[in-house]
Amino acid sequence: MITTRCPVCREELAHRRLKEDTEVLVQCTGCGYTHRVPKAVQPGLLAIRTIVSREAESEVCSVEMLPDDICAMGDLIVAECGDEAVAVEITGIESGDRRVERARASEVTTLWTRAIEQVIVKASVHAGRLTVPLYQVAEGEREFAVGETCTFGGRRIRISGIKLREGQMMRKEGWKAMARKIKRIYGYFL
Repeated sequence: MITTRCPVCREELAHRRLKEDTEVLVQCTGCGYTHRVPKAVQPGLLAIRTIVSREAESEVCSVEMLPDDICAMGDLIVAECGDEAVAVEITGIESGDRRVERARASEVTTLWTRAIEQVIVKASVHAGRLTVPLYQVAEGEREFAVGETCTFGGRRIRISGIKLREGQMMRKEGWKAMARKIKRIYGYFL
């Protein structure tokens, strides 16, 4: 059943589908009149070129979207990299020859993204006058909290601050952030 305007009844009524090819042959449920209506065009999916960064490496993948879908910086989407599906965060949108904050999928030339399923979390740990850089692979959704004691890079540390990718610095005891949002953790050895 589809709802369309009947030329005899001159109203929007339910019609039965009788036959479908380039047009749809329908019959009005009100008066029984049979007529043709244009087939509704379903917008096709677009395959948008997507650059997926995984720390030091990048690869060209794609994201499927409908032409009218809106994508914005910070959106979480899934990119197809060969046979692998990767959860990514949009970090840049190229529309033609300029960078924009948000755009309709049909206007997007390239999406710049970073993988967020597993990320490398960087830490600067103080030991007196010495600062030691440490790195750890973590699930993107794992939370780190200011004041938390954890093993980082094989060593026990206490987190004294968290710098977010968006620029904010978290120093208050108990404040938390997901690994995918962290730029650097600050702490000291236990």
